[in-house]
Order: sequence, then structure tokens, then C-alpha cells
Amino acid sequence: MSTNSTLAPEIVTQLRKNVRGQVLTDTPSRGRYATDASIYQQFPLGVVIPESASDIEAALAIAREHQIPILPRGGGTSQCGQTTGVALVLDNTHFFRKSLQIDPEKGVAEVEPGMVLDHLNAELKKHGLWFPVDVSTSAQATIGGMAGNNSCGSRSIAYGNMVHNVLGIDAWLADGSIAQFGNFASSTGKAKQLGQFVQGLANQLQPEIEAHFPKVMRRVAGYNLDVFHPQSELPYTPDGSVNLSHLLVGSEGSLAYFKSLKLKLAPLPQHKVLGVVNFASFYKAMDSAQHIVKLGPTAVELVDRTMIDLARTNPSFKKTIETALIDSQGRTPEAILLVEFSGESQAPLLEKLKSLQTLMGDLGLPGSVVAMPDASMQKNLWEVRKAGLNIMMSLKGDGKPVSFIEDCAVPLESLAEYTQALTDVFAKYGSRGTWYAHASVGTLHVRPILDMRRDGAQKMRAVAEEASELVRKYKGAYSGEHGDGLCRGEWISWQFGPKITEALAQIKQAFDPSNLFNPGKIINPPKMDDASYFRFPPDYKVIPLKPSLDWSAWNVQNNPVTEEITAAGSGGDPALGLAKAVEMCNNNGHCRKFDAGVMCPSYRVTRDEKDLTRGRANTLRLALSNQLDTQDEHSPLGSDAIKEVMDLCVSCKACRRECPTGVDMAKMKIEFLHAYKKRVGHTIRDWLVAALPKYAPMISNIPGLPTLLNLRNHLLPVAKLQEWLMGISAQRSLPIWKKETLWNDKAILQKLQYSPAELNQDRKGVVLLADTFNAYFENENLQAAIQVLTAAGYRVHIPQKTTQAKTSSSSHCSKEFCCGRTYLAAGMVDQAKETLGELVHYLAPYAQAGIPIIGLEPSCLFTLKDEALVMGLGDQAVTVSKQAQLLEEFLAAQAKDNKLTLNLKAATRPVLFHGHCHQKAFAAVTPALELLKLIPNANPELIESSCCGMAGSFGYESEHITVSKQMAEMSLLPAIRKSPDSWVVADGTSCRHQITDGTKRDAVHIAKILAAHLQ
Repeated sequence: MSTNSTLAPEIVTQLRKNVRGQVLTDTPSRGRYATDASIYQQFPLGVVIPESASDIEAALAIAREHQIPILPRGGGTSQCGQTTGVALVLDNTHFFRKSLQIDPEKGVAEVEPGMVLDHLNAELKKHGLWFPVDVSTSAQATIGGMAGNNSCGSRSIAYGNMVHNVLGIDAWLADGSIAQFGNFASSTGKAKQLGQFVQGLANQLQPEIEAHFPKVMRRVAGYNLDVFHPQSELPYTPDGSVNLSHLLVGSEGSLAYFKSLKLKLAPLPQHKVLGVVNFASFYKAMDSAQHIVKLGPTAVELVDRTMIDLARTNPSFKKTIETALIDSQGRTPEAILLVEFSGESQAPLLEKLKSLQTLMGDLGLPGSVVAMPDASMQKNLWEVRKAGLNIMMSLKGDGKPVSFIEDCAVPLESLAEYTQALTDVFAKYGSRGTWYAHASVGTLHVRPILDMRRDGAQKMRAVAEEASELVRKYKGAYSGEHGDGLCRGEWISWQFGPKITEALAQIKQAFDPSNLFNPGKIINPPKMDDASYFRFPPDYKVIPLKPSLDWSAWNVQNNPVTEEITAAGSGGDPALGLAKAVEMCNNNGHCRKFDAGVMCPSYRVTRDEKDLTRGRANTLRLALSNQLDTQDEHSPLGSDAIKEVMDLCVSCKACRRECPTGVDMAKMKIEFLHAYKKRVGHTIRDWLVAALPKYAPMISNIPGLPTLLNLRNHLLPVAKLQEWLMGISAQRSLPIWKKETLWNDKAILQKLQYSPAELNQDRKGVVLLADTFNAYFENENLQAAIQVLTAAGYRVHIPQKTTQAKTSSSSHCSKEFCCGRTYLAAGMVDQAKETLGELVHYLAPYAQAGIPIIGLEPSCLFTLKDEALVMGLGDQAVTVSKQAQLLEEFLAAQAKDNKLTLNLKAATRPVLFHGHCHQKAFAAVTPALELLKLIPNANPELIESSCCGMAGSFGYESEHITVSKQMAEMSLLPAIRKSPDSWVVADGTSCRHQITDGTKRDAVHIAKILAAHLQ
């Protein structure tokens, strides 16, 4: 767990002088690059973020001068420890990620190694092309990393592995020269010399190669010494020629540093159909694969019962995975196979589906196939399959599915026997495996559940040894897809024997005589169970602390066989569950995405690892285990190191839903703020934001004061003074105080008061929360909601304190309740609990009576469904949470049940809808769109966007104004500008403010557009 190996100060100075990009040497930054998606952790010496090829050349030269190891890094999602090392890490993903050339006619593209696969395919789509090595981490995986690993993907049965799709690589060698690796016959210079050297080895060892190289397509161990005498069932090249770039594919950055890669493209399939075969027996699923592949599918992918069950408990995946089941209400099948057919026209593919159904009937499983010709349904299901590994890692407790034998590949006819034998091995050591992946090519990813903090390492060694015997028995490959790294490097000599192992070392020596490139990978690797490399070594300890929220649901242990978890709070976490919640991040990098969902808004702007959910979780884990040297160990949460990573977290809650392992960074930020503000104190701005619900009634009731305060938006000197005094940006307008509010209209308020019994008559009563934002700044939204609900025949009750007999008798006490959201945003958990507790206590009788509790502001409403459950408010909070829902959720559900009577006139202009982050996190966007569709001719269109960038007070803060605007400009504001005549609907107060500031367009709450279309 040592973090002490660092670069000498004079080397750091030299790097910063010669490299334009960032040079990071502090412990937290190095810690964020110390792990990948494996069980290992090694602190790098430093990190360089190169801005250009010249930066890389300078870094390589300095490293060569001082004999510093170099580790090229892409998305950092390797599962075997390939991208961890005591070296100078060069992160290619910031700037070194351009497409250099696309030639649609030749079907060739040339890209820099930091190019992300999904980004490349987005560029290729307009040409009707794609790069078909479709790895499950396509939104994060870089082309350089994929080549380094020889990645494969779901459709390798049709397109081959990475090595079959790379045409050339330009790379820096250890001496700083650039060599062009391509067709051997036409190669020149250093590439030719190296190729001839390897050719000599290959010719000399041809009998050994033919005897020891596995004949399966999925073999990625060591170096491709067999490039001159191919052994795979799929040749390296269609014409049998030798391509020297294939020596670098699968080399894990240990031979050269990629400068650019030339890729073979494929026509984008015009049509796809999917048949999902349900199996009551896992063995039967495996045995059927050899017959299914004869139908000519482009993919046959496995999802096992464990993964299906975990997906059904994840709100992001539940609905989708159940579309794949024959009986979504019945028992989960033991396995399903996703069988895809693709081609130029759909009719023949539908015939293929029928053939699959016939085949399964012949195999004794009639009616076992769910036919899925719909493209959108297929896409959604593939997303669940792609998330399979991460879904499996969502198991709570210290036992986790561990990667070390998951890539063993065996001939297809032996697949069923192999999986059964390996299952017996797991049982022998008190575990069971979770299975997924590529049934079409005999590579079934399997991870036994092991506790790496206790006896996991010993069991890992024992299972690996028995698994290797099975692989040998069935003439398979021990490393079939995810590379060697730290967990399979030692098995290279077992696979190939001493002569080939020595030849691989000679290749390394020829390419990299000073051992600069990623040492310890492939050549001279450590033992897989060397605990000094583990993320959780024997001396790993969490600092005892008492968090401000209740994390006991994470403080559990699990049974590796049944996967049952112990009672909340029984897990032995000295941080009472917070550490275990943080440790759920397995570094899979799913948060490094740009094209879908919300997560992670700040990373999308900065591309910095520290502004990523993964980066924040890693920093928290290191802090909680006292591995950072920049903090007071008695206050790990409140350190400056944690402030740095939390600074741009906008508490969007997207990670709560979109992170496959459920890392809830929004709640973790509350913990940080609580600890940090306790250490440094609260600012005037903190108190202004937090206490807004307290002083808003007083401002509203003082004649002339709202008008006076509103002048700030028109007087720049006043705005500048406020910025200087309070840190509220002068570039940002402030919400407009309203003189007339619902709380000033006593006659209306009197009509909106009902007891639970009165409200519940004929089930037509609702409680409508009058939150601070819609009450004092946008009162028209409250009025519109009342109008719509009344028009639909509902009785509306507005909670107010004066209706309670035991409320304070002071006549000047504010009437309204508060959810405590503003206090939580300032880390004032005690004050939030007090105010939220009052509201929950008031609402409990209504909730117990089954009365819907409706909110207009998503951030306020979802506080009742989220934070309220971890603040010690007891069963009342749970009861209230079950009834709490947004206006659109309630009305859409009523409409679905044919209980909604609402006469709406036709829309005369288009409708755009932007979802608040918390709406997205709680799956409340679909109900909003369904409700808007009730307006004739509305045809609402969802703006595909991440966070709007306001995030409560974040977008008002002077230090965050630039990032706030950048977030909005990524997709939200451009989409609105492209539709100048449309309604823009946004339920979040801050979202509407951002839209108005950025486009000079008024966005409206859904209540307002509904009211405007009432007949």
C-alpha cells in the first residue's frame, strides 16, 4: 500500500518545462490512476496528460534519460491490472484522441490511440460504416487500449478480434524513433528489422508453436509469435500475408507506444433481429451453443440467472431484462442466450429467427424463444448485456465476483462439460460462479465470488490451478480476451512452455532493451496472488468514523454461494457502511461516457479523472483508508483532497441510477460537505442558500422589498458588489421575487385545507407540496397545478403549519414546511433533518391513508424518496416516500388506469422537454412525456442532455459559472436554439433559469403547459 515512490523534484521540473500538458505528482492524483477494473492497485510515479504528440515525445525522452518506466493508458478499464504500475502514466484520453483519416471507399480509418470506440463509430455512421470490435465498454474503451489488449467483443464470431481488424500501427520505440508496422513484405527500417528477428524466432520454434499455441480464435496471451505460422481457427489476414502490427496487438503497451492505428472498417448492418432463448438448465444452454452457431448468427451471448436477477433489482435495467423472459412474472430462467442475426434486408433474418425457434423445438425446448425484431428493444437489451460485468459487481458485501479465470476459451463442443466441471470446482472452495459473455466462440466469462480481504487470495490460487487443468484437458486457451496483466501473466509459461516463454522475452528485449514500457506485464510478471499488488491487501484498514447519514444498508456481508446478504449494519465497517458504499466502485469506468444518460456532467466538460464518479470514489476510498498524505486522518472526509474532487460534483444523482454498482456520489457529497464545513465553517453564501425557506416568507411580507431586491438584476454595480461579498456571479441573473404568492391569499388557502379523512373521500384527494421555489419565485406554477388538478376532479390540500393544533402559536411563524434540500446543499445535515422531519411527520397521516403526495420541484420531491430514508426518520419516512410523486407521475398513472378526465385543446407549436437530473435518476421522465402526449398534436420531443449545469446554487457561484455554462452548451441550449418556435418544458426551477439565461427563452413547468391547454 506504499504511496511513497515518486519522481525526483528535478525530473518533475524537467517534465513541466518540456510538456505543455498537465504533470500530476500529488498523492491524490496518482491514487486516481493507481487502479483499473481489476483487484490490483499500484501508485504510479506521476501522471502526464499530453496535449500533443510532441508532449509524448518529450515525456518519452525524459523517461529514457532517467530510466523511468512508461505506462500508456486509455480508459483505465482493464480487468487484469494491465494499466496499473509504478511508472509514469501517460493518459491519452484528454487530447490524443482524434480521427486522422477516414476513407469510406477503402473502408479504412486512421486514429490516435485515445479515440473512444463509440466516438469513432459515431463518426463512421454517416458513411454507413463501423468498427466492429464491439466491446461491452465501447463508451469508455479507447482504440489504443483495445489494441493493447487484443479485445474481441460480442460479434467476434462474424468479425474476429482486434488483431483481425488492425491494418497498421505507427509507434514510438524505446529509443524515441517512430516505426511503421504494417505489411511485412513492404516494411522498411526498424519495423523490418524487428519483423525479421521475430520471423527467425518463429521459424526456429515452429514445432513448439504448432504444439503449444491454442487453436481457438480467442487466444490473447503473450505476444503473437505465431503471426508467421498462424494457429488460430481464424487467420490473422484473409490472404495469409504477415502484418507486423499484429506483433503489437495484445502487447499491453510493453513493446512500443502507439502513435496512430490504421483500422479495417465494415459496412454497418442495415437490419438486425434478435432471438432470446430461455433455458431452465445452464448446462442445456451451453450444450445448445454448438448447434445455434450453425445457423450463422453474428452473436450468441450468455446472460445467467445471477445477472438476470441483479438486473431485475436495478431500476435502470428491470423493465428491459424482463422483455427477454418468456414469463416475466415467473421464475427467473437459469440462463438466456441472445442470438443475433444481421444483414442487408430483414425478411431473410426473420426466416433465421424461425429457424432458431425450430431448432430449439428439435432440441426439446419448444416455445423457449422470445423473438425481438424491434430495433429499439434490441438496443436496450444489448445495453443490459454490455453492462453485465458491472451488474454482477453490484453485489453488496466484501465478497465480489473476481476476475482471474474468466477468459478461458475452449472448443465449442466442450463448452458444456467445461462449465459444469468448473462449477464443481467453485463449489469445492465454497463459492459459485457468475457467468456471462460469448457462447458463440467458447469464451464464457466467469467470476467466482471471493472475499479478497480474507481468504480470497488462497482460494483464487487453488481455483486457478484446477481451472488450468481443465483448460489443458479441453485444449483451450487460458487467456481468451481480457489479456494477461497481473492476474494471468504468470500463466503464460504454463500455456506455452519454456522455449516459447524465452522467445517472448527475447521479443521484449529486441523491442525495448531498457525495459521502459510497462514492465512486469507479459515478461517477468508477478504472482497473481502477490498481496502487495492488491487493492485490499492484508494491512488495509478503514478509519473509524460516524457519518451524518445512515449507510447501514451497505454495511453487510454476503454468502458467496447463495448471495444472500446479512442484516443491515452487520458488516463490520468502521465507517458504519460509508466505506463499503464507496468501495462499491470497481473502476469499471461506466461514468466515462458522453452519449447517453447524465453521468457524469462535470467529467463531460473537463475530461479530468478527478471530476469523474470513479475518480471521486477512488479518492474517498484512499482517504477513508488513510492512504492520502495530504489530510488529517481524524477528518478524512473533510480534507482538501476530497474538496478538490467534490468541487464540480453537481449532486445530479445520475450515478445513483446509471452506475451499475450504485455508487451514490450525491449522498457522499453531503457527507463531505458536513465534514468539511464543520472544519472550515460556513460562508455567508452558504447561509443565504440554506436558510432561503426561512427568510423567504419575511421578504415576501415586507411591502416593496421584493421589488427592491429584484433591482439587482438590472444594476451591474450591485451585482458586482454581491459577487465580491458573497461569491454569487454577476454574470447570472437571480430568481425574481414575487409580491403576490399563494401564501398571501388566505381565501384560497382556506379552501385548500382538508383532513386525511376528508381528502380521501372517493379516492379523489391529493396533497400538493408548495415548495419555496414555486411559492415565492414562480407562484404561477403552483396556481397552474391547482387549476389542472381541480379541472381533473381532484381535491387539493396544501400543507401549512397553522393547520396543526400543536404548531407554534406565534402568529408570525412561517406557514409552509420545507424538505431541507437547501440545508443539505450546504452540508447542514442537522438542520435538514429537523425541517424534513417536521414535513414527514405532518405528511405521515396522509400517506398512511394512501393519499398521493404530489410535488412540482423534482429536487424537493425526491428528497422525500431519497435522503429522507437515510436521516433516521423511521417508518414514517418510508411510508411517505411510497406516496411521494411528481405531478406528471401522478397524472400519467391516472391516465394509464383510465381515471384521468382532462379536456385539452390541441397544441399549435412543437414541444421540447428537458428532464431534471433527479427526474432522470428516478425514472420520472417517461411519465412526463406520456402526460405531454395527452395534449393533441403536441408530439413532445425529449432533449437528450446531461445536467443543465445549474444544479441548485452551483450555477450561481462565481467559481463555477464557466463550467455551469459549458454543461448547458454541450447539448441542452443548442437543441433549444434549433427549435425557436417550440414550447420548452422543464420542471426544475434551476433548469428553467439556465435556459432563460442561456437562450433568452422562457421555459415552463409541465403544470403550466397543461393549464394553458385546458379547454
